[in-house]
Amino acid sequence: MDRYDRQTRLKGFGQEKQVLLQQAKVLVIGAGGLGVPVLQYLTAMGIGTIGIAEQDTVSITNLQRQVLYYTSDEKKPKIDLAIERLKQLNPTVNFIKHPSWILAENALEIIETYDVVVDCTDNFGTRYLINDACVITGKPLVYGAIYQYEGQVSVFNYQGGATYRCIFPEPPEAGQMLNCSEIGVLGVLPGIIGCYQANETVKIITGIGTVLSNQLMVIDTLNNTQQVFNFNPVSENQNIKTLAKDYHQTVCEMNTVQSISVNQLQQWIEQEEKFVLVDVREVDEWEICHIPEAIHLPMGRVLQQPALVPKGIPVAVLCHHGMRSRAVAQQLVAAGYSSVYNVEGGIHAWAVKIDPDMQTY
Repeated sequence: MDRYDRQTRLKGFGQEKQVLLQQAKVLVIGAGGLGVPVLQYLTAMGIGTIGIAEQDTVSITNLQRQVLYYTSDEKKPKIDLAIERLKQLNPTVNFIKHPSWILAENALEIIETYDVVVDCTDNFGTRYLINDACVITGKPLVYGAIYQYEGQVSVFNYQGGATYRCIFPEPPEAGQMLNCSEIGVLGVLPGIIGCYQANETVKIITGIGTVLSNQLMVIDTLNNTQQVFNFNPVSENQNIKTLAKDYHQTVCEMNTVQSISVNQLQQWIEQEEKFVLVDVREVDEWEICHIPEAIHLPMGRVLQQPALVPKGIPVAVLCHHGMRSRAVAQQLVAAGYSSVYNVEGGIHAWAVKIDPDMQTY
């Protein structure tokens, strides 16, 4: 137990919790930006068995954030490299290799043998597939996502709690997607979000602390803000019995939400275009600054007040930097709204590019 001395000394943890970690089986899906920190810390902390599902090879563009891999690893399989190096970190951990994508054909068979599933993927199709498979097999799902400077963390399907579909009801339609290389990501962000995912995994296994069930944590690394939003379980999403035939899997995030710049938004306002601008930030953020033409509906209330968001005209959704608004925009699309726009860069971009006198935070 010397290896784990510093954590077993913790009040409320001790050797009893360490034994629970050593008995646990965790599946990490994806060994990329999010998966690397998850794997490193779960390995270091002594999870007994870690399964890794990954089929990708190392690209030079991965190295700015996937710090488990080296320049000389280019074009080599991530899963082999990851297991080789993680074994050097902690040889007591048992690693199980799943060198394939998670598909409808293999998801249930792979997932059902683990205690906790950690989703470190980067596309909507796989996220819905993993969620549905976890609901069917009764496994808690630790979720993480990144977008430019912001990240999200949540835990789904935990002790009767909400699922991924409860906050993002339906996958986007096939045929439209954001380009991963064009979006970009700050190198440290996956490390931060991945560490939060590892932390939630440890809490689930050991029973310590408060798990992020029925809650979505949004972390803005650019401005050092962190917020937690509550959402409710939807019973039909908790009773999925079979997997869908097609989850529209792609290598990037699919998206039917259209984007609008703050410059375009200003033109709409000046030209008195018929549309509704919905600001989904929290009350304290709205009070600091807001666009006069916007209506204020915090993230969790948008779909609860449909009369304020008519379906017959375009809807532009705004938040601080564009990540929360993008999530709400996806919900609106799933709810049947046909013309939904995410304001890229959010109120911060508006202050920088349109209204330099606006107070920022």
